[in-house]
Amino acid sequence: MPIPDFQTLMFPTLKLASTGKDHAVSDLRQALAEQFGLSEAERAELLPSGRQPTFHNRAGWAVTYLRKGNLLESTGRGRVRITPRGRQALKDCKDRIDLQYLAQFDEIQRFRGASQPGEKQTAAAEESLTQLTPEELLTTSYDTLRRATADELLERIVGASARFFEEKVVQLLVKMGYGGSIADAAEVVGGPGDEGIDGLIKEDKLGLDAIYVQAKKWARDKRVGRPELQKFAGSLLGKRARKGVFITTAGFAREAHEYVRGLDQKIVLIDGPRLAVLMLDHGLGVSIKQTYHLHKLDEDFFEDE
Repeated sequence: MPIPDFQTLMFPTLKLASTGKDHAVSDLRQALAEQFGLSEAERAELLPSGRQPTFHNRAGWAVTYLRKGNLLESTGRGRVRITPRGRQALKDCKDRIDLQYLAQFDEIQRFRGASQPGEKQTAAAEESLTQLTPEELLTTSYDTLRRATADELLERIVGASARFFEEKVVQLLVKMGYGGSIADAAEVVGGPGDEGIDGLIKEDKLGLDAIYVQAKKWARDKRVGRPELQKFAGSLLGKRARKGVFITTAGFAREAHEYVRGLDQKIVLIDGPRLAVLMLDHGLGVSIKQTYHLHKLDEDFFEDE
């Protein structure tokens, strides 16, 4: 039989997870393959890139969208569990859950690119894929993959230890060009008695100025407020420092932004989504899976035609 598309796999995936227990994604994928009666050859069929089995990829995206819509929640590496919203979805939908159903949730709107939570994409924006040019389709797919990877990257960082987070944000700043190598550019100073400073990094290779770093590994739905920024600013004063970077896996409250704008010191705020994008852009915590070269005709080659 044809390998089912990822939307067709959403409902049976959620149904399999409805026992309330934690489920390994690999076990769900195996159960789906058996449920749809896929042969070994069909399970082994590869994507056009030749890098991954097609069914494996589609089952993975089914889980991804269910997680983004908060119908499933992650309970560990490669493990998920159904949520109350997921149970309600099984009641709402007789035998199919698809992107049209998931579009009602703000989490999906954010994931698919709506500019603000609660901003529903219009029918015109939900354009059929057949109406997109190949270049538009490629760009849209790339953006979706990038958002999914950034979200997964941030989730893994939130689940790591505070010390790991402090070390990695200093590594990120080095990768961004501050001070050269880890060996001579950065120092992780977090720990008891750190006076609100988690890292120190040279602004340039000569070490003409220092940038102090504060790293807060908080839940993604929390907001760093003005009191935390006041403490950090006070720590900078104690070090006679003029520059700081406050990095968090969470977000910043409006009053936090307003406070730093009024300071004589320069404090840069980096929230969770921006952190994930910077890590992607500078290759920290990720590797390149596939590279595509998009060619166009070279008109100069034919000018003597």
